[in-house]
Amino acid sequence: MPKRIVLLTACFGLLVALNMSLKKGETMSRFILESSAFKHNQEIPAPYTCQGADSSPDLGWHGEPADTKSFALICSDPDAPHGTFIHWVAYDIPAQVHELAAGIQDGDTLENGAKHGINSFGKLGYGGPCPPSGTHHYHFDLFALDTVLNKPAGLTEQQLRTAIDGHILAQTRLTGLYKKK
Repeated sequence: MPKRIVLLTACFGLLVALNMSLKKGETMSRFILESSAFKHNQEIPAPYTCQGADSSPDLGWHGEPADTKSFALICSDPDAPHGTFIHWVAYDIPAQVHELAAGIQDGDTLENGAKHGINSFGKLGYGGPCPPSGTHHYHFDLFALDTVLNKPAGLTEQQLRTAIDGHILAQTRLTGLYKKK
């Protein structure tokens, strides 16, 4: 019986702490990132890989904090043989934007004003999954930020992480899997 009381007290304390961290008038919501191309922890279709058109998948999100000023996106492969491989870096995605269409063109600036960073292929924009062997995990991490970075296009993943440090209001992840056929 005492263990139940301790557990209930701990749960209540956590709920109180979460509620206290919300600003007046805010409610708790889930920040969610999705794609119509694949579901979380499912296979990324070939058109979005090096064995297809190598185009970016569509992404859509909702549930970000009300005071979000911009979004940043990093797509990484932690299973790469020589350390994490970065497939996509994008930032200064305007707060009113809640989707990126499939097939976004490479280059420094997107039509919505967002900027591309440099991926591990050494280019601006998206580079699809192309694992040398085995099944790899591709993490699409979206960050809701309390600021617009106003940095030039071409930041690396590490430079972006440094720039967003202290500005992250919420983070969400969509993970896709891929193995060469």
